[in-house]
Amino acid sequence: MESLEALVAHIQGLSGSPEEVAHLHSLLKQADGDSLRAHAAALVPFLAHLSPAAHSLGYLYLLEACATSGANLGGDFLVTMADFLTACSAAQIRLAPDKFFNVCRVFKDQVMLINAPIRGVAPLRAAVRKIQASPEQLTPVHADYLLLCLLAKQYKAGLSVLEDDIFEVDQPKDLFLYCYYGGMIYIGLKKFPKALELLHNAVTAPMSSLNAIAVEAYKKYILVSLIQNGQAPSFPKYTSSTAQRNLKNYAQMYVELSTCYGNGRYTDLETFVESNAAVFQSDNNLGLVKQVLSSMYKRNIQRLTQTYLTLSLEDIARSVQLDTPRDAEMHVLRMIEDGEIHATINQKDGMVSFHEDPEQYKSVEMVEHIDTSIRRLTALSKKLASIDENMSCDPTYLLKTGRDNRRFDYDDFDSVPHKYF
Repeated sequence: MESLEALVAHIQGLSGSPEEVAHLHSLLKQADGDSLRAHAAALVPFLAHLSPAAHSLGYLYLLEACATSGANLGGDFLVTMADFLTACSAAQIRLAPDKFFNVCRVFKDQVMLINAPIRGVAPLRAAVRKIQASPEQLTPVHADYLLLCLLAKQYKAGLSVLEDDIFEVDQPKDLFLYCYYGGMIYIGLKKFPKALELLHNAVTAPMSSLNAIAVEAYKKYILVSLIQNGQAPSFPKYTSSTAQRNLKNYAQMYVELSTCYGNGRYTDLETFVESNAAVFQSDNNLGLVKQVLSSMYKRNIQRLTQTYLTLSLEDIARSVQLDTPRDAEMHVLRMIEDGEIHATINQKDGMVSFHEDPEQYKSVEMVEHIDTSIRRLTALSKKLASIDENMSCDPTYLLKTGRDNRRFDYDDFDSVPHKYF
């Protein structure tokens, strides 16, 4: 390998035109390897002579060699990585995506090691946008970014990538982690329908062997479904046979919880939760289980609206096993505010009158909402048609369908390793 001084001179002189950058890339490939990592400590001072924005490709090679060397490079190196992720040129770093992913992974590990995940949120958000060829592409950086958002409790920051429509996935692991962490972020925001959507994708994604992420996603999928829908989810027909055969075996306690929930008796559910609290705590799901327990009151009150037109607060408290009519009033008021039931409370006689949904779907806001939904569904339909057309022309797909008598087996995807975290 030529001297570090000569390599840095090449980086400084060949970071202009695309032709120069291409030539620089070939030189960097020749210099790359264990020999470059062996000089990790000596590389750090040379970074000060390079611009993260102007010399991004060369900077990336040197930075990655330092980051993956295992050497203790001090706290200032964390700042160096953060500055690079924020300022680097997207066009240059996309020439060496694997090295960029390595830098992002080490950066994520380091901010977690010092228990400061919030320091990594903004740099990794910038990194996601720089490495993406389009907002439809899922990258390994997505999962790292969402994990830091979770640990830092910056749930709203995660929405910046979760609100994109993803159509391009390179690695199954990236998809499973994206859906799992994304589901947890929506749980933190109490947006349970969105959480269900992502957890559903993790559970029903093609898999030929079970993986730990799908198991953990399934546990939360059951809990969120109980909170949102009042019942355990069933597997749709497109779920892989691997998931249908095995997931319940690895989440038996949660299946039993859903059965107990379905009986509608609060005291039985409370006893079940208390007796199995250690299991739920070990899965880091006890808080969510307690929300399931709390939702039992809401679910039982909703059942009453299907039977009665008017009911006293005292009768409601007795029916759903609340301690006092005052507790029943608080639950009813909260459900009215959240739009979960339509009712009025007469404070004089303590009677609750249940009403039909007053929405007539004629308001300006509702018309705009429907119009937006139609436009989005139309765009999605066109996108799916394009994907279907491209897939039908793919040689690998044609070979597979021809060999299997024109039957496409969704279970026949690459195996996903069991341990991710």
